[in-house]
Amino acid sequence: MADLRLSSPAFDTGDELPKQFFADEEDISPPLTWEGVPAHAEELVVICEDTDHEEGVFTHWVVYGIPPSVSSLPENLGRTTIVTEPDELYQGLNELGEAGYSGPSHEERPHRLFFRLLALDTELVDLPPGATAPEVLEAAEDHVIASAELVGIAQ
Repeated sequence: MADLRLSSPAFDTGDELPKQFFADEEDISPPLTWEGVPAHAEELVVICEDTDHEEGVFTHWVVYGIPPSVSSLPENLGRTTIVTEPDELYQGLNELGEAGYSGPSHEERPHRLFFRLLALDTELVDLPPGATAPEVLEAAEDHVIASAELVGIAQ
């Protein structure tokens, strides 16, 4: 696997998420940047999940169809299934059944939000805009050539 690295100018791994990324605040998606994409990557995928949620894994964000030439996602990507900037890409449905990012709520106990970046050796051409995380992960199965992770803390 390549040396893929995922980061955010808004927080470091293990840090608390800034308030604007919480559902009960501005509820906007955080900016993400990456480097080290393998030369033979055909598509990138970002999935953000809370594995500490009381009801099990909670999907906060699904982004796919990201061209390998793209090296970042801006803050506040919006809530549409088709995004045209920074390039054309798709957002899937979060756990609430909505397109785009849905932030965590402030809770008494900390939750970890895992932002995962996957580099694929194929394009997920059969997935329409608005797919769910399980649909994206199933389509990506056996095609992940590199991955990276960034963990934000919500409480």
